[in-house]
Amino acid sequence: MDDDRPIEDILDTIGDDNARAVLAAISEQPRSASEVAEECDLSLPTVYRRIEMLKDHELIVSETAVADDGNHYDVFKSNFDGTVIRLRDDEYDVRIYRKENIPDRFSSLWDDLSR
Repeated sequence: MDDDRPIEDILDTIGDDNARAVLAAISEQPRSASEVAEECDLSLPTVYRRIEMLKDHELIVSETAVADDGNHYDVFKSNFDGTVIRLRDDEYDVRIYRKENIPDRFSSLWDDLSR
C-alpha cells in the first residue's frame, strides 16, 4: 500500500456502497456535496460523512468554487486514477494509483536523474 493507513480501513471505505456512489458521482467532473446527494439519491449528511471518510484516505480532494452570486462552496473530485487489490498468501495488498500533474512528474523525474 502507498501510505501508512491500515489496509482494512481502505478496504472498508472502498467496500461501502455509499462511498462508492460518491466516488462514481465525482469521477467525471468535480461536484458539490448537494450535487452528489441529488445524483446519488442520498441525504446531505450521508454524503458529507462519506466525503470525510474518502478525504481521510486521500481518495478525494476539495476545491473552492465561486457561484455567480459570489458565494463560495466546496467541490470534490477524485484524487486517484485507479486501485488494485490483491490477495496473496492470505494478505491483502492495496495499490492506489494517484493522479500526478505534469510539472510535479517532471520535477520528480529531474530530481531522480540529477542524483
